[in-house]
Amino acid sequence: MKLSIVVPCRNAARTIEETLRALADQSWPVAWEVIVADNGSTDDLAQVVERYKQRIPSLRLIDASARRGPSYARNVGVKAATGDRILFCDADDIPAPGWAVAMEDRLRTHDFVASRLEFEKLNSPSIRAARDHTQEGALQRFSFLPFSHAGSGTLGIKRSLHEAIGGFDETIPICEDIDYCMRVQQKGTRLEFVAGAILHCRLRSNATGVYSQALRYAEYEVYLYKKYGAGSFWELWRWRQYVRSWRLLLGRVPQLLRTPEGKTMLAWRLGRQMGLLKGSLRFGAPPVMIE
Repeated sequence: MKLSIVVPCRNAARTIEETLRALADQSWPVAWEVIVADNGSTDDLAQVVERYKQRIPSLRLIDASARRGPSYARNVGVKAATGDRILFCDADDIPAPGWAVAMEDRLRTHDFVASRLEFEKLNSPSIRAARDHTQEGALQRFSFLPFSHAGSGTLGIKRSLHEAIGGFDETIPICEDIDYCMRVQQKGTRLEFVAGAILHCRLRSNATGVYSQALRYAEYEVYLYKKYGAGSFWELWRWRQYVRSWRLLLGRVPQLLRTPEGKTMLAWRLGRQMGLLKGSLRFGAPPVMIE
């Protein structure tokens, strides 16, 4: 068995060095390679990658700039890979020691796996406030979707299975990892959680980034509900739940503004509320609450 680690990136020179260093420091139980799929970087990414070719002889930087988006970069990376098992890792995250061994071990008995996330190493308490516990102890699960899911940068998969579903959907700009997990599991392959494989995850570091990410996530969660949940736009109970969540949030604004953690939470919640409305109007489905 050979592992191919696909790292999609665009303008990631500032963070990818830590990712590559962590990959180089892993204990690899089988043959392995790293494919950095450049989605059109204009920074010093190529120079950073070049510096690590001595530590990672199997490291390759490939051009994945013909179409914008991480899904396209991942798909191009898999096509360039030579391994029969694929691990995905984002260019701003850091695999903890033992990550490779744990992922490889589980891929011997399962075709689709996901590692555990850890947020303390790379994020301040105020930034973690809105996102704590996501995929820390189990897979993620939305009640309005049929299967569990995991973040794209935590996934490992048998190459033939990735190819069988046509890879990541390049038309979805965000939440494409959730869609990917749904389609794999529709084929009858369960997603397995690998608690012993830890990935240090880097979150958005300011309120603007937190708000923007929350808005886009929520917008496309509505899209996924329409695709997999087949809900009607006029599910009035979901609209009532959505209106109630606005009332609860607005009532907490004075309290949330008192602390940095509260401000981060407010940015996340406001982004989600606006994203749910945007998604409902755009995709013709009701807002879907995950809290």
